[in-house]
Amino acid sequence: YEAPDMAHCPAYKGQICSLCCTLDARCGDLCKPHANLNAQWSGALRWLLPQRSWAHLDKGLGYFFLLMLVIAPLLAAVFGLLYQQERRALVQSIFDTQMLHSSIDTLRSGFQKAYMALLLISGLVAWWVVLAHQSRRVAQDESNRQTHLLMREIELHRQTDDALQNAKRVAEQARKTADLANQAKSRYISAISHELRTPLNSILGYAQLMGEDAGIPAHRKQAVAVIKRGGEHLLSLIEGTLDMAHIEAGRLTLNVKPMGFTDLVDDIASLFELEALAKGLAFRCDVTGNLPQVVRADEKRVRQILINLLGNAIKFTSQGKVLMRVSYAREMAVVEVEDSGPGLTSAELDCIFEPFVRTPHAAAATAGAGMGLTIAKMLTDLMGGEMTVTSTPGTGSVFRVKLFLPEVQMALHSHLPSDVSKHQAHTWQRRPREGYRGERKRILVVDNEAADRELLVHLLQPLGFEVRTAASGHDALDLLVSAYQPHVILMDLAMPGIDGWETIRRLRELPVGKSAASPKIAIVSANAFERGQSNSAGIPSEDFILKPVRHSDLLDWLEQVLQLSWLDTRPAEKTAIAPPAATLAYPQPKQIQRLFEQINLGYYRGILSELDILEKANTAYAPFVAHMQSLARQFQLDAMRDELNPLMSSQP
Repeated sequence: YEAPDMAHCPAYKGQICSLCCTLDARCGDLCKPHANLNAQWSGALRWLLPQRSWAHLDKGLGYFFLLMLVIAPLLAAVFGLLYQQERRALVQSIFDTQMLHSSIDTLRSGFQKAYMALLLISGLVAWWVVLAHQSRRVAQDESNRQTHLLMREIELHRQTDDALQNAKRVAEQARKTADLANQAKSRYISAISHELRTPLNSILGYAQLMGEDAGIPAHRKQAVAVIKRGGEHLLSLIEGTLDMAHIEAGRLTLNVKPMGFTDLVDDIASLFELEALAKGLAFRCDVTGNLPQVVRADEKRVRQILINLLGNAIKFTSQGKVLMRVSYAREMAVVEVEDSGPGLTSAELDCIFEPFVRTPHAAAATAGAGMGLTIAKMLTDLMGGEMTVTSTPGTGSVFRVKLFLPEVQMALHSHLPSDVSKHQAHTWQRRPREGYRGERKRILVVDNEAADRELLVHLLQPLGFEVRTAASGHDALDLLVSAYQPHVILMDLAMPGIDGWETIRRLRELPVGKSAASPKIAIVSANAFERGQSNSAGIPSEDFILKPVRHSDLLDWLEQVLQLSWLDTRPAEKTAIAPPAATLAYPQPKQIQRLFEQINLGYYRGILSELDILEKANTAYAPFVAHMQSLARQFQLDAMRDELNPLMSSQP
C-alpha cells in the first residue's frame, strides 16, 4: 500500500491500511475515542452529574438507568400525544359533560396502564440490552487479554528462541574451540610420538642386536638388558598415550577376526602364573563351564585388557593371591580378576578409571603413568563391553569385564591353525633365525634418517637379504628407474622432498617388466597416527610397522609376504671374519671346485653340504670349514669368493 493510505493503529500497535481498518471492527474504534455515542454520552453525563457519581456510570446499573431515563420520557411523550388526540376526539363527540368526564377518566386510566406495561417491557428489554452489551464488552476484554497474553507468549518465545540460538552459537563456538584444542593435542601427541620414536628406534634396535650377539660379555649383556627395559617402558608410555588419543579422537578401529579364545586364556594364565610365583603369590585360573575354542574379536585389544588387569593385580599385591575367573554364556565372556591387595576407598573407586590417576598405594609401590586401567576401560567400552570394580580397603579388589565375543563354529574356522597357532608360536616360542632357504631377496630401505637405515641393514644383511638404501623418495625412484627390482620396499613417511605416500603413488606408476612382480611395500614410520587410517595408497594396517621396530615383527612380516623358510641353526660361537691364513689348512683346488660353484649360485644349503663333505674328507680342514661356515651363516658370499679365488687360480 501507498504510504498516505497507512496509519498507526493503537489496537494493533502498528501500521494498518484503510481497507483493513474498515473491515475489522474488533478494535472498538480506539483511534477515535470521542467519535462513538457511548463516549459522548458518558462525557455529557460527567459534565452534568457530580463527580462522586462517575464511578457508577460505567457499571451495568448505571447504563440501565441511563436507558430508562431516555425510554421513560420518550414513551410518556408518545402516550401523551396519543392521549391528547383521543381526548380531543371524545370532547368533539360527547356533549354530555358528566359522560365526557367519565370517558376521559377511563381513557386516562387505560393509557396509564398501557404506559406502565410498556415501560415494564421496555425496562426488561433495556436490562437485556445492557447485559448483552456488558457481556460483549467482557468478552471483548477477555479476547483482548488473551490476545495480549498470546502476543506476550510469542514475544517470550521469540526471546527464548533468541536465547537458544545465542546459546547454540556459544556452544558451537565452544565445540569448535574444543575441536581445535583436541586437534592441537592430537598434533602435539603425534609430533611428540614421532620425535620420541625416531631416537628410540635406534636405541631399542641396537639393543636388540646387541642382546642377540653371542660375542658380548655377560656383564655387558646386563647393561644392554637395562637399556632395553628402559626403552620398552618408554615405548609403552608412548603407545598408551597414543591409544588414549586414538580412542578420544574416534580413530581407533578394531581388527575383528577369528581368534583362539581358550588358547588366549591359557597363554595369559601361563604368562602371569610365572610372574606371580616369582613374587611369592598364589595364582589360580578358574574356568566355569566350556569356553568356545574360537570367537570373533580383536585379539590384540582383548589381550591388552587382560594383561592390564592381571598386571596391576600382581603389581600391587604384596602377599596373598591373585585369582582369574573366566566364564562364557550366550556369547558373553565374563572375566573377573580378584586380588588380596590393599583395596580401594570409595573416593579412589570414583576416579580409578580416570587418566593419569594413581592411588597412594600405586604411587608408593611402583612407577607408572596411571594409564593402564584407563585404556582397558576405554577399550572395553569401544568393544561394547562393560568393566566394573568392587573393592574393600585392606581386603582386595575385584575387576569384572564383560565382553561380547560371538563364537565361531568349527566348520567355519578350518583356516585358524595357520593364523592362531602361528601367531602363538611366534609370540611365545620364537625360534632363532640365522637365515633363510632359497633365492636371495632384495630389500630397499627408504628413510631419511641414516641411523634408521643402518639399523635395518645391520639386522637384515646378516640374514642373507640384499639390502640397498635410499635417503629420500627421489633417490628411491631413481633406483627403481635404473632397473633395480627389489622384492620388498620398507618406506618411511616423513621425508624431505616428497613424502612416503607420494613416493608409493609414483613408484606404482612406473612401468614393470613382464617377468617382474610388483614389490611388497611396508610402511616403517614413527607416525603412529597414520596406522589403521584409510589412505590413498591402499596400505593395510598389517603392512604398517611402527618405530621403534621390533625385529621379530619385521621378520614375521617378511616371512609372510615372501614365504620364507627360516634356518634355525645357531652357531656355537661366532668366529672372526678373516682369521690369519697361516692357521688354516686349505683343500686342493679340485676339492673346492663344487663349493665355489655353490657360492656363485648363492645356494646356502649346497654350500653347507659341500663344507660337510670337505670336513669328512679330512679333519685337518676343520678350521677352514668352520671359518667358511661362519661366513656362510652371515651370507658373506663375496668374502668367501674372494678367499677362494686365489686357491682356484692356483689350479694347474
